[in-house]
Amino acid sequence: MSPPALLLTSTEESQFDLIRRLREEGIFPREVAQLFDEIRRAGNAASHAIRGDHGTALSSLKIALQLGLWYHRTFKNPQFKSGPFIPPSVPKEESAALRVELDRLSQALEEYRATHRDTEQRLLETEQKLKAAKDDQSFWEQMAVETEMAKAELAKRLVEQQTAAPAQLKGAVTAFVSAASAAADSLELDESETRRLIDEQLKIAGWQADSMHLTYSAGARPEKGKFLAIAEWPTATGPADYVLFAGLVPLATVEAKRKNIDVSGSLQQAKRYSRSFRGSDGVELAGGLWGEFQIPFVFSSNGRPYLRQVSTRSGIWFCDVRRPDNLAHALDGWYTPEGLITLLKRDEDKSHEQLAAEPLEYDFKLRHYQQAAIRAIEKGIVDGRREMLIAMATGTGKTKTCIALIYRLLKAQRFKRILFLVDRSALGEQAANAFKDTRMENLQTFADIFGIKELEEQRPDSDTAVHIATVQGMVQRVMYPSEEVPAPSIDQYDCIVVDECHRGYLLDRELSDTELNFRSFDEYISKYRRVLDYFDAVKIGLTATPALHTSQIFGPPIFSYSYREAVIDGFLVDHEPPIQISTALSEGGISWKVGEQVPVYDVRRNQIDLFTTPDEINLEIEDFNRKVITEPFNKVVCGYLARELDPHSREKTLIFCANDAHADLVVKLLKDAFDEQYGKVDDDAVIKITGNADKPLQLIRRYKNERNPNIAVTVDLLTTGIDVPEICNLVFLRRVNSRILFD
Repeated sequence: MSPPALLLTSTEESQFDLIRRLREEGIFPREVAQLFDEIRRAGNAASHAIRGDHGTALSSLKIALQLGLWYHRTFKNPQFKSGPFIPPSVPKEESAALRVELDRLSQALEEYRATHRDTEQRLLETEQKLKAAKDDQSFWEQMAVETEMAKAELAKRLVEQQTAAPAQLKGAVTAFVSAASAAADSLELDESETRRLIDEQLKIAGWQADSMHLTYSAGARPEKGKFLAIAEWPTATGPADYVLFAGLVPLATVEAKRKNIDVSGSLQQAKRYSRSFRGSDGVELAGGLWGEFQIPFVFSSNGRPYLRQVSTRSGIWFCDVRRPDNLAHALDGWYTPEGLITLLKRDEDKSHEQLAAEPLEYDFKLRHYQQAAIRAIEKGIVDGRREMLIAMATGTGKTKTCIALIYRLLKAQRFKRILFLVDRSALGEQAANAFKDTRMENLQTFADIFGIKELEEQRPDSDTAVHIATVQGMVQRVMYPSEEVPAPSIDQYDCIVVDECHRGYLLDRELSDTELNFRSFDEYISKYRRVLDYFDAVKIGLTATPALHTSQIFGPPIFSYSYREAVIDGFLVDHEPPIQISTALSEGGISWKVGEQVPVYDVRRNQIDLFTTPDEINLEIEDFNRKVITEPFNKVVCGYLARELDPHSREKTLIFCANDAHADLVVKLLKDAFDEQYGKVDDDAVIKITGNADKPLQLIRRYKNERNPNIAVTVDLLTTGIDVPEICNLVFLRRVNSRILFD
């Protein structure tokens, strides 16, 4: 970890940033971070806004107890059992609700004491015996001896630990994370504290919520122009924990349960409240033929953040009960009022009928397999599938297929706003240009008909139909929001289309490009999936060759069109047999015998030292341009390339190197070789295009649209998705271990 999560990074770090950092490093389980955030918000409201009451203070005390127990179980005793919460004395100005809560807590304390009276008596007797033993002189003499021995042992261990600390830090953090996670499972929040957490979550989503004061019994009723979460609303089968109102219209019933209750099963209670709800007090039912249900949406929650590993016991479970085949699923947050209103207005049956009747004829012609891919996705949507994958070979027109699909889904009003997700800025810019240039109907481009937000826009407007963003950008917005700019709502997009979703080629890269700000492939996939899980949206993936993790996220391809099929159909040209460049080093590798003097460059002292090899050292060809980059080897290769390639021709060439430094070396050597071969060559004929280059997006545009550069030298920035039809030659100056990257 960098920096180590257990270390203080700055005395200026705010509580908000500290909690977020410890959560994302895995030190704080998400439910623990949530409780710290709850206390932080209550404290800020009290100190800065002079806002708060006795109920909030009592709630903060109970949460602080649970955090103290978590800390003790994490660092001291994982098996520690706590007694009940001891309520404070009653304040002078108590509310009725606070009096009821304090009475309940006092009663619980008395019941606990009555149950454990015998245990307390035995504990008292044991303590008395221990006290007597401590008065014994022999006890103190033995203690002195043991103390001296312990001091010596401690000093020895301290020296050992200080020596080994750098190597053991990662292991210590891992052990701590495991202990913290286990302790978090023992957190016990009663229903009133769960309601407090849910209140705050609902407020963040745009609802007015206060389960202590905004209740039916306290006189709360729906009001025009307000979005109220009214607690304890009566139904024919008992009071609903909350009913969410948009003006006078009830949109959803909510069942709130304690943290350790299976939240998915509790959704049945919310359904029961929807069935038994009766209009009164000026309520206007949303209406509709929904069988026995009076309210269209139901939720259940125990306040716990969503965790895929325990999905039935975490998150916010949701079901649209208007159709019997709508399946319940877990959400990472609450719907906003606007999101539920949009969902209520959506007529899926009508949209599906329109899609079936809409011809696949636009101002650009779709090929037969592109039409089949679109029909397959639309059928999957009608069948209720929420994750789908299209596999189409590189060069067969995934972008045009995607534009036509998105256009149809928006035109039929099946979705309101679609997130077009890419993994690199270059792909995002290319997609934006395609949306702006592709004419759909009546000579109007896609962008003329539907609003588009491009990469630089962090949030969509109300009329935005397509928002283009990078995975990295969405990770930042979803997982690392600032205190001033909250994370987007889970209903901000109702469909996500992921371009080049495979990402399997990361297994072959060194993660050095500036656009990829993740420490490992596993971390990338984890955050990538977190973004996809966050939004309550249909997910559609586009790829040339599915990787294992791609199928795990999107399922097996719902439609496939392979490279071989495209060659047979005449849409792609088969590649010629590859030319293998062989050199003496590539055939025999590099070897040093035992005791041989090898010159070694010391970067710290900026000098060359002689190193005596203790054993025989052999570097095989697979280590070339990985562990070792030699100028003579690359000079010979570039000389051969200069005889095969013409920098003045219209045929463009793309060269893949091992890393950025290797790319710089190849650019220099190739220019020298061209100069020797042709006598003169334009300096811009060969350029490096990597994440470390100056303005790489502009360089990609030049490579795509201008005569020069004719030869681009890259690492991974141009691996997939970049459309440059003039490329005729691919050169690999490294081993390619990924089938997905090669295809």
